[in-house]
Parts: sequence; structure tokens; C-alpha cells
Amino acid sequence: MKKTKQLVALGLGIAMACAALAACGGGASTGTTAAPSTTAGAPAAPAAGETTAASAQAATSGGAGKVFYLNFKPEQADQWVALAKKYTQETGVQVDVITAASGTYAQTLKSEIAKSDPPTLFQVNGPVGLQDWKDYCYDLKGTKIYEALAGDEYALYNGSEVAGIAYVIETYGIIYNKKLLDEYFALPTASIKSIDQLDNFAALKTVADEIQANKDELGVEGAFGSTGMDSSSDWRFKTHLANLPIYYEYQAEGITSTPAIKGTYLDNYKQIFDLYITDSVCPPSMISSKTGEDAASEFALAECVFYQNGTWAYNDIKGNEVADEDLGMLPIYIGVAGEENQGLCTGSENFWCVNKKAKPEDVQATLDFLYWVISSDTGREALAKEMGFVTPFTTFTADYLPQNPLVLANDAYTKAGKKAVTWNFTTMPSEEWKNGVGNALLEYAQGTGTWDAVKTAFVDGWAKEYAAVNN
Repeated sequence: MKKTKQLVALGLGIAMACAALAACGGGASTGTTAAPSTTAGAPAAPAAGETTAASAQAATSGGAGKVFYLNFKPEQADQWVALAKKYTQETGVQVDVITAASGTYAQTLKSEIAKSDPPTLFQVNGPVGLQDWKDYCYDLKGTKIYEALAGDEYALYNGSEVAGIAYVIETYGIIYNKKLLDEYFALPTASIKSIDQLDNFAALKTVADEIQANKDELGVEGAFGSTGMDSSSDWRFKTHLANLPIYYEYQAEGITSTPAIKGTYLDNYKQIFDLYITDSVCPPSMISSKTGEDAASEFALAECVFYQNGTWAYNDIKGNEVADEDLGMLPIYIGVAGEENQGLCTGSENFWCVNKKAKPEDVQATLDFLYWVISSDTGREALAKEMGFVTPFTTFTADYLPQNPLVLANDAYTKAGKKAVTWNFTTMPSEEWKNGVGNALLEYAQGTGTWDAVKTAFVDGWAKEYAAVNN
């Protein structure tokens, strides 16, 4: 195991927040908005006489290899296509990128990997996701990209082999509009008068209730954006929000995974979900048709004050009605003792894996491409400035840090000594389990189901799916 190296500036705080994770993860469902599949164009030959470090690497691999990347994050689809084209122009190496639509990555990967020309580069969401694809993962130990990792906590292991490498550290919580919140604080009837008082569930509920009651005066449609439960949005609640009761149960039990969740904090899960669907821009009866794009638009156009999502949502928000200086992020409070010391949810569910069953020259071409992405000026500029990623690589100096205000919000919590919430949803037993919880949540919200059904899907469903997956 190589020694942990130090991340620079902003990345250090986030790395420390995530260091407790054995391996952060993401795969079949995560924080993304829907996007169509996108493919990079045909390769262009380098200019006559052009020689670069990357082209020298390509020459080392015989120059015959090509790269096929099945990207997981729709919100960065265009940037990956553009970056692939730049690499092809520089090296002459063909790089194709397709992006699975939100919520379809697992199915798309199964389909593409079975073809005669499969992806050479794909993603898994951590230990659970790795189980389906471990036989396809090239051992990355000793490669340049592995050596550039800031620490082993960002490597995903399959026994002694490095099966995957995290390439982005992300954060989520309750994104808020500072300008609108300040207008609420200024109301003569406001019970909460400053952001410093907003550090627990009781305060959050008070603020949301009072915003909802004064929405016309504040010029908003509701306190929270829509709790969309279609496939482009439901992951925010059946996965990311569900992380909170799992996190607190794991903390109480002193564990990092379990074959049988107890559901100790499901009443807390209920009260935050209730708040989302009642103090909202739309009634609960409409959430089955509301999309992730709807929720992002409602917040970006200042129609609501709060919006649960993560640092990746910045590209969907910027350039609209909410200025960068008005973007903030709160922890997701659910009413647990001591939560005033809670930080944001920080981790990774995006691990690059190289397909060892691809042609040897394509494997080498893929390794060369990955190292270029994290070491070249072009690649680092794209990841940090265009995609807004905080990365776990030592190649990213202070010149290559994102200017994403949501990332900066997390850094402020870290510097204030708040304890980050780890991404325990990577231990959820299966996608089937998530779907069961999501369906039960929707029926409860619409009034066609009960909260007891949510508890059953959460607790009994966990034990059933864990047994099925592990047997």
C-alpha cells in the first residue's frame, strides 16, 4: 500500500472528509441529470511534424490502440466529447465517448460490454458495483494514474488488485439561495433571523414552513424544489437522502456495512421527506412526473429557496437567476442529536475501470489517455475548470482547482470543524432495493401507500436483496 500523499489547498479539506471511507463509490444510480448519448467525432491526424508527450506515449503502445469511454455523468457529456477530440487532435489516437442517459448506466454497460468492440474504459460505484464487473477490471497497480493518487483510500480494491480509481470527490446537501433566504430573515414575522441559527432540523422546518406561508410576499413558488420521483430525479431521495438514516445507524452501531439494516432512524427519514413534499413548489400528487431537470430549473430560476443536490449541479444552475455569490449549501438535517456539528455529505461514487478483456493495444491506449487527462494542462483545465471536479490526484496543483461555489461551501464546513457525512449508500445491497424504496416513497407521497410500506421496503428489502446478491 503506498503512503498517503497530501492534496493541495481546497482538495485537502475534502480528502480529509472522505478519508474514513475504505472506498467511495458510484455506478448504476447517482446525482446526475438526464442527457442523450453523445459520441466523439472521428480521429484527426496530428499536424505534420507535431510531437507531444502524449503522442510519444501513443508511440510506445505501437500507436494502434484506441479508446472507448462509456461515461456515467450526463451533465459532463459535452465536455468529455470535447476533451476526447482534443486528445485525438494532439496524438492521432481515436477516442470515442458515449454517455448513458441518467439511470440507465448499468443496462447500457451490460449491452455495450457484450459487443465485439466494447468500452475500454467504464465506471463502477464502489464495492457493491464492483462485484458485477470485477472480472473485467485491469489491475491498475503500478500504472501512472495509480501512482498519481493522493492516497489509497481513493483506490477500489479487488483482493490485492486495484480494480478502480476514483476520479472525482463530490459533495451534496441542501443547496440554497442566499438572497432569497436573506429576504426571509428580514421578514418581521420570521422566527429564524440568520444562517447561523439554521443548524438543525427544527430550525430548517421552521424556516421552510414560514417561507411556504409567505411565498407570495417572497416571490417564490415554494420553499423546496419539486421532489421529482421519475428516474432522472428519484435517486436524490431513494439513494442520497436515504444515506442519512444509514449513516447515523452505522455510526451508532460502529459498523461500515451490514447484511440487515435495523432502520433505527427511519422516522427521521420520514420527517425530512415530509418537509420536502409539503413545503414545495408542487403538491405531492405531481411528483411522479417531475424530473431532475424540473427541479434544477425551479432553483436556477429562483422559484424556490432550497434544492437537494450536489456540487455537480452547479453547471445546471449557473448563468440563470441565481448569482454565484448567492449559492450556498446546508447539511441535510434529519433531527438527530448533535447534528449541529454535521457537515455535508462528501465522497465518491465514480471509479474508473479499464477493461482488461479489451485488446492489449487498446488497454495501453486507455492508460495513456487517462494519464494525459490528469497530467496535461488541457486535461486538468477540463476536469477542474470546465467540469468543476475536485480530484484525488497529486497532479492537480493550486492552479487547477474548481471555482465552483458549492465546492467552496463544503470547504468552509470542513475548515469550521464540521464532521462530513460519509457516502454509505455505496453499501446499499442492490439497485432493486433502491427501486423498492423509491416506489414505496412515491406511493406514500401520493397517498396510495403508507410509511410502514416504506419501512418494509427499507428493512425487509435490504435483508432480502443482500442475501440474494451475496448468494
